[in-house]
Parts: sequence; structure tokens; C-alpha cells
Amino acid sequence: MDDYKNTKVTIYDVASEADVSLATVSRVLNYPEKVKPATRERVLEAINKLGYRPNTIARGLASRKSTTVALIVPDVSRASVAEMINGVIDIARKYDYTVILKVTNSEIEIEDDIWQEVFAAQVDGIIYLNDELQERNIKQILETTVPVVLCNVQEENNLVPSVSIDYETAFYEATKSFIDKGKKDILLVATRSAYSVNALREKGYKKAMQEANLEPNIIRTSGRLVINYPFFYDYLKTNKPEVAIVVRDSIAVSMINAACDLGIKIPDDLEIMGFQNTKYSKMSRPTLTSIDNPIYDIGAVSMRLLTKFMNNEPIDNENVILPHNILWRNSTK
Repeated sequence: MDDYKNTKVTIYDVASEADVSLATVSRVLNYPEKVKPATRERVLEAINKLGYRPNTIARGLASRKSTTVALIVPDVSRASVAEMINGVIDIARKYDYTVILKVTNSEIEIEDDIWQEVFAAQVDGIIYLNDELQERNIKQILETTVPVVLCNVQEENNLVPSVSIDYETAFYEATKSFIDKGKKDILLVATRSAYSVNALREKGYKKAMQEANLEPNIIRTSGRLVINYPFFYDYLKTNKPEVAIVVRDSIAVSMINAACDLGIKIPDDLEIMGFQNTKYSKMSRPTLTSIDNPIYDIGAVSMRLLTKFMNNEPIDNENVILPHNILWRNSTK
């Protein structure tokens, strides 16, 4: 033990010695009653063995409200994510909160490390912005000791507070709007990634198609331009849908470009609808019809909901659904 005490022992050393996460060590130090007795004993034994002494100043700061919020996102390159971040930050600024931005790049190892960092920092709350929600993510969230709000996605059992739109209804209504105009060959373009909201989008689309006794047709591509443009170029050489409903504006613009390069006229030969009403919908030519997902508001309302949890304010609804609508532009008739 003396050998350990001759060096500066950190919380990382304790976690390694006890074979637990940083979050567990943090809980033992600050909320021991929330840790299983056997695990708590193992951590305490590691602390004693290593001679670990928490920084009293740091613990004193951690014991008061730090007014710090962690915002965990998969990617900052997407226009919708950037706009939601703006919504979060604008509301956080009104409350004098500090926002720590953590980017996972959709990699499991990086995300696990980020959760450990967030736990160790003992933030007051977490906003989790990731539509690739997996069961393991829900498990991580339910094990946290601070409030967490899901931004732009819902957990199917509503176990976690969230702010989003009704994805199933949005895509049902979008599909039905074309069916009501007499369209029959309606394509849904989704992504290959396992976005949890994709299941809801596809459910709404399929419901509308099946009600009209039409055969659903779903294709999946990448969100990356270098992949989706050639994918659409090859697809549209031999496939001639009347309508394409696309799950992201930027992907829809790639489809417009590929169609135009093949001599397919938009919207006369092919009508295309995007989703989220980002800047790409106004920049494309022709301008893109899009399902308006109020992305800035989703970020702002998520931050406000988290604020209520952190301040123990009354909450009428933990799972907020914001309204959506369709903005018709020149890519459709």
C-alpha cells in the first residue's frame, strides 16, 4: 500500500482496481446508498488499498449546483443537429448554465468513454441527442443519477423524458397526401444506419400504403454524399417511382441532383419530399418540399424540460410531442 501512496492516485486507478466504471466510483463517493452493497464494498476496499483521497475542494464544488449540462450528440456536421444545439444553448444561456458538448461520432467505444467522462464531471443534467437510440443507450440512461432528456427521439416505453415530433403520424400524413392526389408508386428512402426513429417513419408510411392497398417500397442508402449520389444515379436508371419520400433533406437533394443528371424532370417525372426542413430544402433547385420538423424548438424545449427536472419544478408531461407540418415547394406538384 505504501508503494501506491508514493504516487498520485486518481479516480481512474480506483475504478481499474475495483473493476468498475468511473460512474460507480463517483456514486460510492457521493451517493453510496445508490450502489449495491457488494459493489460499494469492493470500491471502498480499492480506495483503502490505494490510499485514494478525493480532492476536497473538487468534491465541495461538486456537492453544490454546478449549473453544468452535458449535451451528447452523434455528429455535428448534420444541419439538423447544429440547429438543435442552437436551441439548447440559447435556453441554457438564459439560465446561466454551462453546456459541455460531447460528440460520439456514432462509435460505441467513444460513446462509452464520454458517458464515463460525464459521470466523473458530475454534471447537473444531460441532454442526449441521438436518433440511433439502442437498448444499451437506454440502459446507460436509466442507470444515471442525474436527469436525462432525450432530444429528437423517444424511447418506445416512455421510460425516459423526451422531446420530439410524432414520426409515425408525420410519415403517415405525408404518404397519404400523395395517395390522395392519385399517386400509387410511392418510394420511401431511408438510411442504412439503425436509427430508432426510422422504424416509426416506416410504420407510418406502411400504414398509409396498406390502407390504400398499395405495395410499400423501401430502399436504404447512406447519409454520405459520395455514396448516396451514385446510389441514386444507378437506382433511377432502371426504377421510375412517381414519388420519393426521403428521411433527410440532404439525401433528398442528392436524389434531385442524380435525377436531373439523368434527364428526369422534377417534379413532372418524379416528385420528391424531404424531411426536417433544413437549409438544404431552400438551397436546392428546385426547392425541396419537406416535412417541417421544428428542430430548433426541439432543442430549446429539451433544455427547458431538463431545467424543470434539475430545479424540481412541476412537470405536466415528461414526453413532449411538438407539432409538425408539410411545407410544399417546387419539388412536388
